[in-house]
Amino acid sequence: MILENAALVFCLMSTLWVWSVFRRDVSVVDPWWSIGFLLVTANSAWTAGPGTARWLVLAVVAVWSIRLWGYLLARSAGKPEDARYTAFRERYGAHRYWWVSFFQVFLLQGVLILVVSAPLQVAASAPGPDPIGPLDIAGAALALFGAGYEALADAQLAAWKRRPDRGEVMDQGLWRTSRHPNYFGEVLVAWGFWLFAADEPLGPVLLLAPALMTFLLVRVSGVALLDAHMARRKPAYQEYMRRTPALVPGLLRAGKAPPRAGGT
Repeated sequence: MILENAALVFCLMSTLWVWSVFRRDVSVVDPWWSIGFLLVTANSAWTAGPGTARWLVLAVVAVWSIRLWGYLLARSAGKPEDARYTAFRERYGAHRYWWVSFFQVFLLQGVLILVVSAPLQVAASAPGPDPIGPLDIAGAALALFGAGYEALADAQLAAWKRRPDRGEVMDQGLWRTSRHPNYFGEVLVAWGFWLFAADEPLGPVLLLAPALMTFLLVRVSGVALLDAHMARRKPAYQEYMRRTPALVPGLLRAGKAPPRAGGT
């Protein structure tokens, strides 16, 4: 099952890489991250056979995965390549980056999908009839809440971007109490996924998956990277950073009036 899942992810990433070379746009990979989770979960559940908890896991992953995939696909339509990938393309040279990107972006994301989705693979392939238990209910509740929280944050940001009178920084709705409420929702999803497998023998080891996802979102490709980018581009964002928590929602600091601009 593990080899089958690895082969599925490898085929997905290889296909996307070929498409990116044709398009000269590595950004095509971004919307498909969540689909990799759906592929390995579906294959694991299919291999294990019928089971109510397995179908619950698959249904929750499908809700999160398809929503995020559709949102990112629509957001990227007609847009140029993400600035992160363009910078890499310039650093390595266009004559080399077409193959460097396979290892640096596509293969790396494939490996991360397999690691972060490990709790889902274990939960969806659990032996026996696999009835729904308390941890399954808790995992579904946390993951769905996180997915809904992320979806609301995305919708609020999209609506703000359509406003002609918007300011520099999005500081309304969920973005009023967190600079990255979408990432906060994604973190909740990852920990909800782990709860599905928490009662399995490998449960304690599988803590690595949500911990890694949280670390990546906070320190690598999410909060830290985006905060630095936005602070360089928009002076108002520096004030927004001083008074607004980075990830976990919190109250505005006393005595600070909300700014009239925003945006991530």
